[in-house]
Amino acid sequence: MLTIRQEEEKDHKKVSELTEEAFRSMEHSDHQEHFLVEQLRSSDAFIPELSLVAETENGEIAGHILFTKLKIENGSETFESLALAPVSVRPEFQNQGIGGQLIRHGHSVAKKLGYSSVILIGHENYYPKFGYKKTSNFGISFPFEIPEVNGMAVELTKDGLKNVKGVVKYPKEFGID
Repeated sequence: MLTIRQEEEKDHKKVSELTEEAFRSMEHSDHQEHFLVEQLRSSDAFIPELSLVAETENGEIAGHILFTKLKIENGSETFESLALAPVSVRPEFQNQGIGGQLIRHGHSVAKKLGYSSVILIGHENYYPKFGYKKTSNFGISFPFEIPEVNGMAVELTKDGLKNVKGVVKYPKEFGID
């Protein structure tokens, strides 16, 4: 039985360790995800309610997910959205649906907080299970080259991305200009 709850300060060290472990053997990783989480926690883009942990019955942190603010810019127009990055599950807990539970719970919290969409770069066979579609379907692009199938967005509300077009602008902590 898992509990999904807001991350607390006492969880930071465990979350950092689990994030590093989760990405250690990932082929498409720069292995800096745990540093990114730390930097985002102290940024203007951080939303405490959207830094979530999955905790086992015995109090072990099995997974973590972070949604932070991002913008979609189109000339003088700016739209608010969220970035999902990263979602981390401790290796021994992977392939048990924990990442999916974190994603669904995060979507629910984000919607309650008034957000209408989430943008991510991720695995084309995984995220569509949670309603993600290619950002190109919405007229949204990234400020760098990625395979089209890996840039995805989900509407948390009906027409959450209707009339939203432009280029994703990540918080500076992502190191993307």
